[in-house]
Amino acid sequence: MEPRALARELSLPAAVALVIGQVIAVGIFLTPGTIIRTLASPFWIAAVWLAMGALAVCGALAYGALAARYPQAGGGYVYLRETFGSRVAFLYGWKCLLIMDPGITAALAMGFAAYAAYLVPLGSAGMRLTAVGAIAALAAIHIVGLRPGARLLKLLALAKIALIAALVAAAIGSQAGDWGHFLPLVDRRAGSPPFGAALAAAFVSVFFAFGGWWEVTKIAGEIRDPARTLPRALWMGLLAVTFVYLAVTLAFVYVLPMDQVQPGEAFVAQVGSVMLGASGGRIVAFVVVVCVLGSLAAMLMVAPRLYFAMARDRLFPEAAAAVHPRFGTPARAIGLQAALASVLVALGTFESIVSYFVFITVVFIALTVGAVFVIKRRDPAWHVPGYPWAPLLFLGMVAVLLVVLAANSPLQAVLGAAIVAAGVPVYSLIEKRRPLAAEGAVR
Repeated sequence: MEPRALARELSLPAAVALVIGQVIAVGIFLTPGTIIRTLASPFWIAAVWLAMGALAVCGALAYGALAARYPQAGGGYVYLRETFGSRVAFLYGWKCLLIMDPGITAALAMGFAAYAAYLVPLGSAGMRLTAVGAIAALAAIHIVGLRPGARLLKLLALAKIALIAALVAAAIGSQAGDWGHFLPLVDRRAGSPPFGAALAAAFVSVFFAFGGWWEVTKIAGEIRDPARTLPRALWMGLLAVTFVYLAVTLAFVYVLPMDQVQPGEAFVAQVGSVMLGASGGRIVAFVVVVCVLGSLAAMLMVAPRLYFAMARDRLFPEAAAAVHPRFGTPARAIGLQAALASVLVALGTFESIVSYFVFITVVFIALTVGAVFVIKRRDPAWHVPGYPWAPLLFLGMVAVLLVVLAANSPLQAVLGAAIVAAGVPVYSLIEKRRPLAAEGAVR
């Protein structure tokens, strides 16, 4: 008997909301502060946001074409499997399953709790309980059905946009605002760091502020008319994200002289107090809570589809491939994601662990985009929008990013790659024991 398939219920608005929800989190407040301090030039600040938005769209065109060709649950795992074989796909899934997905989920949940603590005193134990409670509640919504989860994502995406628009309007109307903060437009402020180092740091920060859009393809198996819907959702969502990031950053420049911008989380409170007075920090904290909650909800929707796909290929316990008989969702895979993330929240070690896998994650993203060249050689008639320049531009950007990451954290890059490589003997053991996987998988 064939295992039950997931229903295709997600529309274009839901998919766009998923992209926005996945990408816009606390980085919308922390990243602008970083690039304002380092670049110290309105022109270069805007240029970096626009360039990264364009490069992200270039990558999204490749992912969208792959999703149209292989409209299945699993996203990058499926594309790597079909292009480079099950071993490479397993190593990607091994990395996501063991560390990256639960770690990012835990980080988002703790970020949600940390900013909630600005509004309601929680204490250390209370923050952990709040984080686990948020994971459990959102996982339960996604288990109950795809439509309730999609409705929540659309609501949170709309709330994000509305609240951010209100903040931008408050900045423009603020008495602290001064168009003179944009002058000189191109020249950098005195005392700013060397341009090359500043540009590299801003480049890395902005890339990760855009991070996560590629995860949305994991849910391709539940999107209506995925060949049309998913590519459109990716580029539409990324255009919206680019506009939001640019508008927010320029609003912050309008209200704060560049040489007064504070680092890290202090920037959030600083912006709030300048724009909205004594209670501004709490108001901005509430906006951050909504933004992070949307990203957490998106992560708990998309990540379990990878476990579901691996289980259907019998590279993971088959129980994770079960579709709930009533709700039609991969309930066990969602529960697994929530449980692993909750354990990491309890242990409190997820941030240091995740940092070791950033480099290798970017390698897998590059490998996935590179898959379009392999498939195009096999099937010249296959249409990839912007081919070959769009994927080449994206891969060029990723190559620069990998050099910067390796130079800044060589030990983390090597150890992360080594731990992923440790999955090779695990794959060999599983391969010997499993029956033939689903047809179409490349060995």
